[in-house]
Formats: sequence, C-alpha cells, structure tokens
Amino acid sequence: MHPQRLFASCPTQRAIATELYEAVRSLPIISPHGHTDPRWFAENMPFANPADLLIKPDHYLLRMLYSQGIDLETLGLSSAEAGDGLASADPEQVWQVFAAHYHLFRGTPTRLWMDHVLAEVFGVEEQLGVDSSSRIYASISNQLGKPEFLPRALFERFNIEVLATTESPLDPLIAHQALQADPWQGRVITAFRPDPVVDPDYEGFAGNVQQLAALSGEDCDTYASYLRALRERRAFFKSMGATSTDHGHPSAHTEDLQAADCERLYRAALKGELTSGDAERFRGQMLLEMALMSIDDGLVMQLHPGVYRNHNPQLFTRFGRDKGADIPLPGEFVRQLKPLLDRVGNRSDFTLILFTLDETTYARELAPLAGHYPALKLGPAWWFHDSPEGMLRYRQQITETAGFYNTVGFNDDTRAFLSIPARHDVARRIDARFLAQLVAEHRLQLDEAHQLMQDLTCNLARAAYKL
Repeated sequence: MHPQRLFASCPTQRAIATELYEAVRSLPIISPHGHTDPRWFAENMPFANPADLLIKPDHYLLRMLYSQGIDLETLGLSSAEAGDGLASADPEQVWQVFAAHYHLFRGTPTRLWMDHVLAEVFGVEEQLGVDSSSRIYASISNQLGKPEFLPRALFERFNIEVLATTESPLDPLIAHQALQADPWQGRVITAFRPDPVVDPDYEGFAGNVQQLAALSGEDCDTYASYLRALRERRAFFKSMGATSTDHGHPSAHTEDLQAADCERLYRAALKGELTSGDAERFRGQMLLEMALMSIDDGLVMQLHPGVYRNHNPQLFTRFGRDKGADIPLPGEFVRQLKPLLDRVGNRSDFTLILFTLDETTYARELAPLAGHYPALKLGPAWWFHDSPEGMLRYRQQITETAGFYNTVGFNDDTRAFLSIPARHDVARRIDARFLAQLVAEHRLQLDEAHQLMQDLTCNLARAAYKL
C-alpha cells in the first residue's frame, strides 16, 4: 500500500498532508460508536476462520456480492429455510467466492479497508484473487490460531483506547458484565439503542415491550410506567459503561405532545393499531423523551435517521436485518427537529449528535443548525459516505458554517472488527489532505493544522462522547 495514498497529487499539498498525517498516525483509536460483538472480548476465544471473521459480518461486502447475483447462503449465511439455523457453506469455499469477485470492489472504500486488513494485520504481500485465494486463506487461518491474534491481543495491537458496542434495551449485557469483572484493562463499553421498544413498526414491538417490563420491573401498562422502564434500562446501561444512546429512526421527526395524546398513541402502538402517521408521531415523541432523559442521566444522544431499513422483503425474511438491503432516504432537519430544539436546543448540558445519509442537507441544514444551537454536534460522514470522497464532501460543505469544533471527529460504526484501524486510517489521511489544502492556500497556519489533526483524531470524540 502506497504510504501517501489518498493525499492530493499537488506536491506542495502532498508534503504538508504527509507531515500532518505522520504526526497522528500512531495516536490511539477512539471508537465511540460501532457494532462489534462484546463477546469477542469477554470470552477472548480464537476467531473461527477468515470467512466468518472478515466476510459474514460485513454488510458492505454482502451487498456488493448480492448485487452480482451471489446468494447469501453461498457466502455462509444461514437462512430461515435451513431450519436448523446453521450455515452449510464451507468457509474456505466462501473465501474462494469472495476472492474470485474481489475485482467488484475496485475503487470502493471496502477495497481500501480490506487491502489494509490483509497487508497490515496479516502481512499478506500478494493481491487477493483466484490464484492466491487458497494461500491467503491458509496463511490467515494459521495466524488466527496464535495468541497474538486473539481478540484482546488485536485490540491492544490496534491501540484502541475505548470501543463502544451497541445493544438493545432487551439485552442483559452478559458480556459487558463479564468484562467489568475481568482484570483485563481494555475498555469496551456499551451504548443504548432503544429502537426495538420505541419504534411501533419494529418487528414484535408489543412483545418487546413485554420483555422491557420483565427486565425493568415496571409493568409498562401505562405510558408513565413505560417511561420509567426505559429510565431503568438506561441506568443499567450506564452502570455498564455507556456514555451514549443511539437512535436509528426513519426520519428526524420530533414531537412535543400532551400527556393524553402520548397515552393514546402508546396504547394503540401496543395493539398494533397505529396509522403510519401516528407511528411517526410516536417515534417523534420518543426522541423528545430520550432527550429529556439524557438531560437527567447525562448520556449523549445520537440520531442516525434517513434509512429505509430492510428494503428487500425477501432477503429480510430469509436472513434478517443488516444484510446490505438498507437504502438511504431524503432527509430534513430544520422543521423536523424544531419541537425538540424548542425544548432543549439551547442547553449546553445536553448533546445531540446528528448523522445523515442525505448530503444535500450538509450545507443547507445541518451546518447552520449545529453552527447555532449549543446542544447540536455533527457526526462524521456516515455509512454510504464513509469513503474518501464522502469525507471530503462532508468537510467541504460543513466547515464553512459549522467549523471543526461543532463536529465530533470520526467513528467507524462497524461490525467488522479488523477493519477498525483501516477506517480510522482513511479518516486521518483525508483530514490531513483537507487541512493541507487550507495550509497551502494560506487559509490556515501549519501549527493550527497540527492542533486540528490532534483534535479531529482523538480530542473531539473524547469530549463529545464523555470518554
């Protein structure tokens, strides 16, 4: 991999970017939001094989391969039709299918991440393809059995200072409890993701609320007791290290309803009788309730809206969530967030971090909002825009109105553990590239750019997420 990859071709800017990047390349990784499995670190068992580790959890890989007609069962995923819930595909055959189609990822961020993993983590010195597939698979398999490739050893090798996983309120957090009782010093914390019990359209909503009642000790028969149950679960998550909540709503719509309306919507939600409009109103009210709870318990709030989840119903029925069938939607924030901002937007003791998959909102809505309201911060370029070009567009459109210090640095938001260093490396390189242009154009002093690199790499995430 070229040491100056992703830097501008202009020699002056490339030299500045190289200096800026080298100053931060070895700083610790702050990973305040992601979806890795905490059991990996609690149990510290060897990863099974290259396919299970690198392919099956990564929906970026799955969606591209599926788009070319490769069935997910061929990639080792189990389907409902299998009956026993076990994947039948041989892991090495899964790897061979992936290697044979590796050319599909040319020019994508997935290719950057995977090349980084193969070269930097496993020392692979040849290009992945049909001819090299078996050799690379055997090499990785051999390494995965060694102590230095156990999850905790990799965590330390990657220089991860803190890593946040994301769990449902219905999760008993067994792995996190084990980690708290373990003398290992790696910091793995949880984050509170209440979607299954605050979104009436989430599958099994009424049953989920019943589980919430059982876990919290509140009956959840009324809206008030339902809110108490949510507070109890938040407190439990906080005791397990959580500093943040996360909300994956279809939109940023918020409400500030009267108590009677809240009660009516809640009862209808439990019965499955809400219209689509009322379901949106209920979700909007719950965002306000979560914000008010954050003021009480200090948890930072994240909002990841604007995704049509499980767009492919056949795929969802066969394989479930998070298999690459989620599609971005247009976003709107100025009007939709106003009820919440009217209540809490002017508070400096509350933080709401906003993400979007609609880049047209960067300069028009998000940057002006975060550039005004003390409660708002902007998350990094997310998901489909977590790419070199996406990161550059984000900085170009956000910075002129919101600056750098109304943003929160980078988070990787990944299930693919070994790609975390690769993703953070790309972010550091792109920030160095962006700042190098400002220095070269005499819009920023070099010493200021060095300070910004430190802040964008570590300091802003530590502060925003209370880490």
